[in-house]
Amino acid sequence: MPDTTGIADDLRRYAPRVAEPDDFDEFWRGTLARASAVPVLVDVHPEPTDLRLLDCWDVTFAGFDGEPVRAWYTRPAGVATALPAVVEYAGYGRGRGLPHERLTWPVAGYAHLLMDNRGQAGQYAPGDTPDPHGAPGGPWPATWGILDPRDYHYRRLITDAVRAVEAVRALPGVDDRVAVVGNSQGGGLALAVAGLVDDLSAVLTTAPFLCDIRRAVQSTDPAPYGEIARYLAVHREAEEAVWHTLSYVDAVSFARRATAPAQFGVGGRDTVCPPRGAFAAYNHYGASNGRPVPPEREMHVYPFNGHEGGEAAHVRRQMRWLDTVLHPDDTSG
Repeated sequence: MPDTTGIADDLRRYAPRVAEPDDFDEFWRGTLARASAVPVLVDVHPEPTDLRLLDCWDVTFAGFDGEPVRAWYTRPAGVATALPAVVEYAGYGRGRGLPHERLTWPVAGYAHLLMDNRGQAGQYAPGDTPDPHGAPGGPWPATWGILDPRDYHYRRLITDAVRAVEAVRALPGVDDRVAVVGNSQGGGLALAVAGLVDDLSAVLTTAPFLCDIRRAVQSTDPAPYGEIARYLAVHREAEEAVWHTLSYVDAVSFARRATAPAQFGVGGRDTVCPPRGAFAAYNHYGASNGRPVPPEREMHVYPFNGHEGGEAAHVRRQMRWLDTVLHPDDTSG
């Protein structure tokens, strides 16, 4: 059952109509078909680390338009059997960093792929994937190419995120179970993938970005939403084009199409990615997936926390929930 203690009733029921273009599905089918025309794995080689209990590989896969995207692939050392995989998406301004920075999922016994964010490295963590596209827009990732959905940075990043799932399925030691996980921008990417890949095993999203975007841009000042507002404060004539572009990447639209069970987490005082957006995605989750029974979903709210949410307490909930979803018949614990 969802844990929404301390959240107002109107927020629990919040399910706005998010603008969705008529060609939304066609747009994404065409984008992903173009990407899938290229073999997904480009290079995989062992990465020496000081992590004696984990094996690590440096992975390059073909993302948007066949462009190379880097990732770390880690799994428990000495385990010969195929494992379920967790594909993780990093937050805004972060690259893939170093292999020892994200250990939760491989230590928990999963194969783990951490995708680099094209063009975003340097603000919080290093990365190795450029975004070699120029188009009219602002100076921040959230505004790169924002005047046209075909040029927008998040068209490329979401495509990379879908291809990361294809890449992990092509790697050795992975069985047919794949979950996607992310916080903030990573949470928005996880929801986008949930709406574009129909055979995921689970989705874990915390404080997701890209949800109910128009309202968030109009109501909060911190980046990344604030960067879009600052762009519009200068380029006043661009407002219609900007809203049109953003309507192709709103995670609420992707969430409506999702089929996999999902766990949400949110901080009640989050001003970076306001909780209203997460509830919009949660309340619409699976509503238009064409299946008679909606997917299992749950929401955990930390009323007095901001963008940090439940931190380690929530990660523990994520691990326990994912274990029950992927191993529903395991009663040994």
